[in-house]
Amino acid sequence: MSHSQEHGAVDFARVLHDRALRSPDVTGFRFVAEDGSAVETTYAGLDARARAVAARVTADGARHTGPALLLYAPGNEYLAGLFGCFHAGVPAVPAFPPDPTRLARTLPRLAAIIEDAGARTVLTTSDIAPLVEEWLTIGLGGHAPRVIVTDTTGEGEGYGAGEPSPAGGADGPALLQYTSGSTALPRGVVLTHAQLLSNCAQIAHGFGIHPDSSGGLWLPPYHDMGLIGGILTPLSSGIPVTLMSPVTFLRRPLSWLRMVSRYRATITGGPNFAYDLCVRRATDAEVAELDLSCVELTFTGAEPVRAETMRRFAERFAPSGFRPESFYPCYGLAEATLFVTGGRPLGGWRTVPLAREALEDNGTARPAAAGEASRPAVSCGSPSPGARVRVVDPANGEPLAEGAVGEVWVDSPSVAEGYWRRPEETAATFGATTADGEGPYLRTGDLGFVLEGELFLAGRMKDLIVVNGRNYHPVDIERACETAVAGIRRNCGAAFAVEDEQGAAERLVLVYEAEAGAGAGAVRGAGDVEDHAAVLDGIRRTVSRELSLPPHAVVLIRPRTIPKTSSGKVQRWLARRQYLDGELDELARWQFEHR
Repeated sequence: MSHSQEHGAVDFARVLHDRALRSPDVTGFRFVAEDGSAVETTYAGLDARARAVAARVTADGARHTGPALLLYAPGNEYLAGLFGCFHAGVPAVPAFPPDPTRLARTLPRLAAIIEDAGARTVLTTSDIAPLVEEWLTIGLGGHAPRVIVTDTTGEGEGYGAGEPSPAGGADGPALLQYTSGSTALPRGVVLTHAQLLSNCAQIAHGFGIHPDSSGGLWLPPYHDMGLIGGILTPLSSGIPVTLMSPVTFLRRPLSWLRMVSRYRATITGGPNFAYDLCVRRATDAEVAELDLSCVELTFTGAEPVRAETMRRFAERFAPSGFRPESFYPCYGLAEATLFVTGGRPLGGWRTVPLAREALEDNGTARPAAAGEASRPAVSCGSPSPGARVRVVDPANGEPLAEGAVGEVWVDSPSVAEGYWRRPEETAATFGATTADGEGPYLRTGDLGFVLEGELFLAGRMKDLIVVNGRNYHPVDIERACETAVAGIRRNCGAAFAVEDEQGAAERLVLVYEAEAGAGAGAVRGAGDVEDHAAVLDGIRRTVSRELSLPPHAVVLIRPRTIPKTSSGKVQRWLARRQYLDGELDELARWQFEHR
């Protein structure tokens, strides 16, 4: 149990206030800038700033006007805005701030979030505010929310010196987490303070957090892993955390490890792609300068966990003192706040070679016999105390035996309330019951199986595509193509992910039927190489531009050959299988080539 819960804190405004009273001058958060300089924030300093923001937010009765959208770059002002909402009792809606270089892509998503959340307030900083105000006025007109600039708010404008009393308390909505992949139909996951505190306690237990622990992370603070894992859990546990912008990491991946080395972080982690990126970019000189012997736990999650990636990272940074046994594969999702299962601290990872044919054909997981074709599966550990994981036949709700592949269902105090203002989707996803009446469970949409009490993932029922730690919905990718690209048949394409040659990461593949017949931009036949090439190039450029997601391959196939159900829905899973098996009726193909 975290220190904050031992002392009866029921929401994160009280958690922060408790830290400020007990340890006012202790540094809770440190932000490292791109130039390596750092700014530290004490508990008392953050509490004072958050109270000042809360006073501004509630000055005009904002508590009764709905959630507040947070548009900040990672840093201290983001923390002040977040905890200001907690103090004011206003649900916070963290979101990536608008990118001036990609407004056509980022602004429609923000508009969709504002509309779905019903946000009437936007919190931001003075450097972002002019862009935000101009866009809101043009894009939303008279329905534009008010904009509050928080970095001009002084600590003297505090919310009061007494105990914080957010509206709703532990059971009131604290956060709306909007999924990162959808631009057209965003869904906000409603999380209460009680669910946040519960999950932070589960993480603290699973990670083995102790008084001498400290964090070092680069993850975006707008979503579950960076927000709950990187900000709320350290605060709840009373340990310091050093943070940097994900932009800094992506520009210079080794800056993450230098931060961990310099500030002696004991806990760090990220998605699978982050480890591959560090291995590819690291020079021998950089490896020699690092001291990673301080790291006790290196979590990996948010996308499929690859044993080969962990092995390569451990070998590359062994001269830096990195301990392979610190790797900690885990599983979670926003609908369960974050954390669901994990291994043992300093227990390393467990890989089981599974018989490929039995897994793919029969949905049965069993260890491969000698000489049998196999697929490695990495354990994601066991559920945290108080949580239950069941593997269920999604067709009839029957619980499955050990080793049988089915949908992963979760029951935990951390499972979210549901989707914001979406009662039907909430009931379908959060109200599942087994065939024998047990429930309610959260349906994750993930396929998995249990061996010896540990969860292994086998894929996704959902068509969600995860590349470099980000979620993309196929419908968004397909919609972008069908809106901008001539020469393809609408509602006759499929976007899906495949593993690369090393099995180290997922890559995007698009398959589309060519337009038949004459007309502008139409592809007239198999011999029309020039038209085929133009269509392939159009698809590739559109997806790269609109979603910042370069495809691995684009395939153009003959009309009326994409697999569909009897009701006319495209079967992405079957298109993927045909692609892998070479069974598509291809007209042309573009594929990325390593140079």
